[in-house]
Amino acid sequence: MNIPTMVESVANNETPEVLFWVGCAGSFDQRAQKITKAFATILSKAEIKYAILGKEEMCTGDPARRAGNEFMFQMMAYQNIQVLNGYGIKKIVTACPHCFNILKNEYPELGGNYEVIHHATFLQQLIDEGKIKMNEQGSFKGKKITYHDSCYLGRANGIYEAPRKVLEALDVELVEMKRCRSNGLCCGAGGAQMFKEEEKGDIRINTERTREALETGATIIASNCPFCMTMLTDGIKINDKEDEVKVFDIAEMIAASMD
Repeated sequence: MNIPTMVESVANNETPEVLFWVGCAGSFDQRAQKITKAFATILSKAEIKYAILGKEEMCTGDPARRAGNEFMFQMMAYQNIQVLNGYGIKKIVTACPHCFNILKNEYPELGGNYEVIHHATFLQQLIDEGKIKMNEQGSFKGKKITYHDSCYLGRANGIYEAPRKVLEALDVELVEMKRCRSNGLCCGAGGAQMFKEEEKGDIRINTERTREALETGATIIASNCPFCMTMLTDGIKINDKEDEVKVFDIAEMIAASMD
């Protein structure tokens, strides 16, 4: 896709407007890679000057800190901050609420001060500025869609309107789940739960959340987080609804509907 890296930008005496923080899921998870490609496509089409760190990007350390390994978190964070400050990075955009939350709220105490934007907010800004032009025959037009509030974007950072505004731009029929916004239910992957076996209980939390989404009658579940994407997709499989219901990231939906 010919994505510029910071090393190349510096070599060409260019200063990107934003650094696109790809994150571990966006780099290595096959499903999340599609979100990364979709968002990079949008940035290119909207003529945003951006770059990624490429091999210089390490995990933010979020899973390590959530799982209680503070030492490993600080090692990773300091290494990232050294790289970011070395390039004089001011503005970061990321498609992962976990990366967004930790870079925005927890890196400053270690000396990493940046303007950090989640891709939902960034997409809304691009739509408002007219940099994203929608196709009249958008593939999601009129479709019944429900939106899942991810914990780190919603309750942790109070961002509820931006992703819904992005979906509104697609001209869809948005139906809310019973538990949404500040009362939303976690998909089950937050707080490093993504990487461990669940404790014993009556029902898997992602099965419960997916059932709530299916009750709305929506044919598409929109998410804004690679972890939520995994949990909701698994929930659809468990409920045998793979043929009827699909899970998409809002960036994928915008990329598919742009001129």
